[in-house]
Amino acid sequence: MWGIAVAVYGLAVFHRSSLAVAGLVATERFDIGASQLAAFTMLQLLVYAGMQVPVGLLVDRYGSRTVLCAGALILATAQAGFAFADSYPLALLARTFVGMGDAMTFICVLRLVPSWFPARRVPLVSQLTGTIGQLGAIAAAVPMTWALGHLGWSRAYLTAALVGPVLIVLLLLFVHDVPGQRNLRGTALEPREVGRSLKASWYQPGTRLGFWIHFSTPFSSHLMGLLWGFPFLVTSEGLSDTLAGTLLSVTVVAALAAGPVMGIIAGRFPWYRSTVALTMIAVIASVWAVVLLWPGAAPLPVLLLLMCVVGIGGPTSMIGFDVGRTSNPPARMASASGIINQGGFVAALLVIVLVGWILDWRTPGASTSYTPEAFHWAMSVQYLFWGLGAVQIWRHRRDVRRRTTREQVASGSSMVADL
Repeated sequence: MWGIAVAVYGLAVFHRSSLAVAGLVATERFDIGASQLAAFTMLQLLVYAGMQVPVGLLVDRYGSRTVLCAGALILATAQAGFAFADSYPLALLARTFVGMGDAMTFICVLRLVPSWFPARRVPLVSQLTGTIGQLGAIAAAVPMTWALGHLGWSRAYLTAALVGPVLIVLLLLFVHDVPGQRNLRGTALEPREVGRSLKASWYQPGTRLGFWIHFSTPFSSHLMGLLWGFPFLVTSEGLSDTLAGTLLSVTVVAALAAGPVMGIIAGRFPWYRSTVALTMIAVIASVWAVVLLWPGAAPLPVLLLLMCVVGIGGPTSMIGFDVGRTSNPPARMASASGIINQGGFVAALLVIVLVGWILDWRTPGASTSYTPEAFHWAMSVQYLFWGLGAVQIWRHRRDVRRRTTREQVASGSSMVADL
């Protein structure tokens, strides 16, 4: 049951990431520049981020199974439309619906986990959900590069779209919201009650801490995997298409390896979750500094290290969901997860757009001939977001500590929280 649900999430990640290795092809197909290319991902992520809270409310109301099936159907239809799009506006419309279907997958799968696994295993299984789902990004790297080169644009994307209906059938046959019940329906909420529920989730300090953890740690991975990683490695670092695609796959392999470790840490040492997040922000920023400050193209081992630490940012961001889970009652779990999930994708959206703008600024009038200097300027914008995120994590974890300390004093506990 869980495996089928994770497969749907992996397919959503594939569709989300499938433009990453097709960026240069897309500029020629639709005759567009860097800013217009970035608009594909910008619009997709904007829809994804904007739908997180509504999707969370839908999951709380209609259950994961129903919403997951709807998301898979939308994804398949949108990707088929993208396969045959012959103009920039039609392609933008298709990617908009890809973002909509993508938004309806992860929260659904995450909500299934507490219903099917004991509480002590939830952090680990949640991490595995995120990391195994990222296998879709591997399929969007080397195999998609091969498909675009040998099958062409339309057949490559149409083949990917046809996987969706198969998984929808498996979802309908095998996935249940809870053991012994196919569909679990929540109570209908009036608009006023929805507002109160969302307000209560946001004003819970743990939700805000989870939001900023998710804001700060995965956006570099999205930046590389969704759009700009392939052009950066090929144009700025001088790698071949195949080697660049392989290095992008390393981020997913690193995430797969780090996911269980992060899950174990979150489960066994819950008081150090934000410390782990702050440490990873420092590590990712430091390795990027080495790459960007290296005279000329960085050596392959340094780029390999960059892909590894960037990939680990994904599992680190899952800590934010665990903080939100332990800070909110079950009735608000999906909506709180939706709020938290907005963080990373809002950051990714802004970074991707800014990179496109800076590339156009530093390389006026060019579409694919970006210089290494232009890329170094553009990639440096990430430091603004790491700085903001680190400050906010530090700030909100102090709020969580104060609140937890008050609760522990009231209950007579002597444990000191370090969130």
